[in-house]
Amino acid sequence: MARVEDFAKVWSPQPKEPGIIEKIKNTINPPPPLRHKLAIALYKLRVQNNKLEYIIAKMKERDQALFEKVVQAQIEKDQTRAAMYAAEVAELRKMIKSLLTAKYAIERVTLRLETVMTMGDVLVGLAPVVGVIKDLRRYLTSLVPEIGIEMAEIGELLESVVTEAGEFTSFMSMPSYYSEEAKKIMEEAAAVAEQRMKAEFPELPTAFPTPSGQQDQK
Repeated sequence: MARVEDFAKVWSPQPKEPGIIEKIKNTINPPPPLRHKLAIALYKLRVQNNKLEYIIAKMKERDQALFEKVVQAQIEKDQTRAAMYAAEVAELRKMIKSLLTAKYAIERVTLRLETVMTMGDVLVGLAPVVGVIKDLRRYLTSLVPEIGIEMAEIGELLESVVTEAGEFTSFMSMPSYYSEEAKKIMEEAAAVAEQRMKAEFPELPTAFPTPSGQQDQK
């Protein structure tokens, strides 16, 4: 048995343990297998972003139709019907804002991955991305389960890249930094979503009962 193993080693020798310089080089400039995984993750993220854009576009059409019903009910002085439609609009817009936040976060992650692939900045650039993907996975699972599942797979793919690059080993003592970086990306995405909501969606009329049907007691 030992002879067979020796023969196999001759034809398929075991790779030598890379030195420190080679490790640094591979981390700064990822070898082809890591680049391939990053490219796959980048493609998958773009696909999910396109799905979100489609869903958001459909929801905007629904929002416009409901808003027109609110206005028409107001014209007809049917406050009860106006309040009912307004409640639907409010809930729909809450969903749209959440999806917009996810969309902008994905765009920031995509940009970060493109930078990692171009500049080879794996050590510093990738860990926050993994954190954002985890947040998005939880965030989207309740909104669009299909996309949530895809984000989980993308997260696993990127974690494998991080592990192979030795990033977790090098930076395990600084998890809070990456958590803060991921949190910052999500907050920036939420701020952009808020601005777009204000710019693109007309305000609801206020001269009817609140969506909960409860008037302020004075």
